[in-house]
Amino acid sequence: MDPLHNPFSPGAGSPPPELAGRARILEQARVTLGRIKAGRPERSQLLIGLRGVGKTVLLNKIREMAEDMGYRPVFIEAHENKSLAALLLPPLRQLLISLDRMATVSEKAKRGLRVLKSFFNGVKVKYQDLEIGIDVDPEHGAADSGDLEADLSALFLALGEAAVDRKTAIALIVDELQYLSEEELSALIMAMHQISQRQLPVVLIGAGLPQLVALAGRAKSYAERLFQFPELGPLQPEDAAAALQEPVMEENVRFTDEALQEVIAQTQGYPYFLQEWGYQAWNIADQSPIEVADVRRATDESINRLDANFFRVRFDRLTPREKEYLRALAELGEGPHRSGDVAEQLGVRVQSVAPIRGSLIKKGMIYSPAHGDTAFTVPLFGGFMQRIMPTNSPRNAPNNPA
Repeated sequence: MDPLHNPFSPGAGSPPPELAGRARILEQARVTLGRIKAGRPERSQLLIGLRGVGKTVLLNKIREMAEDMGYRPVFIEAHENKSLAALLLPPLRQLLISLDRMATVSEKAKRGLRVLKSFFNGVKVKYQDLEIGIDVDPEHGAADSGDLEADLSALFLALGEAAVDRKTAIALIVDELQYLSEEELSALIMAMHQISQRQLPVVLIGAGLPQLVALAGRAKSYAERLFQFPELGPLQPEDAAAALQEPVMEENVRFTDEALQEVIAQTQGYPYFLQEWGYQAWNIADQSPIEVADVRRATDESINRLDANFFRVRFDRLTPREKEYLRALAELGEGPHRSGDVAEQLGVRVQSVAPIRGSLIKKGMIYSPAHGDTAFTVPLFGGFMQRIMPTNSPRNAPNNPA
């Protein structure tokens, strides 16, 4: 079979050839976008899920949907080393300039630019990563207090008023929301609360790891009433089978039932891994149908690729003690596991590893499904830890601090 016709596309945010099992999430997004654009109240959406469930793919699909509905989308990806203000300023500047350059003069869009300049002046001392030029005079007294919550709300309100003036709507789409600081997440939630109260045409569609729900709740107690939190998990077996079989049938190829079952068992139905196994199985098979023997060979190739790339880039960000913690978690098998059990596996007191656990949560490597529980955010990562660190001897005696 010709590799040039391989339909699968394993990659970060790469759209799959068949977006199976996500119709309900997309319909929710369609209703949210439609209601907010029509001036009707509706909660914004924050998609929640582990790595590899297709959150970024869905955000891109929702962005396309928003554009088709007449929205002006703004897409950013949060990360640990850049402030929310620095991420927002360039695309908001570009958006407001485009609104100002439409056929008729817009005082609201011009005011939005002035408020943006004021916001920039108010935060640039605090956030050293800001670099932007706005060739307008600031609007003094608007979004320039230096208080991020107050200033971001003022900026969003000016943005929403400019959208109303231009008879359009704005979709703010933010990936990796769990990387925002508590102050930034609180400011973003408050700004959207102000938007919701005024029923302005601005919607937030975000995505993050499972800890985002708790982070949002701690930032603002009313977050659960302001947002919907659709949860994305692995695909159901019938959807996973469709994600594999339908793309290859477009090329007059098929998987045997046994081959499909083997892929689903190995990948646990996670969309990213389905693409990886499908890609390798296609390249390995000599002809249609793709047999279970082809899939077993594809498993070896897929694991090698994941170990060298998908898993490795996350592993290389860890400190030696963080690696030891994750290796101990992996040793316990399928999670989640109690924090005390991980500490016992390491031979230390639970209090001594609490900072390591906190650091790993902040890095997005683990999360807490319930109080005191710990689980990987990356499916199949436990197996990788066991392969790359074959033994796991405790560094210290049981009651000795690490």
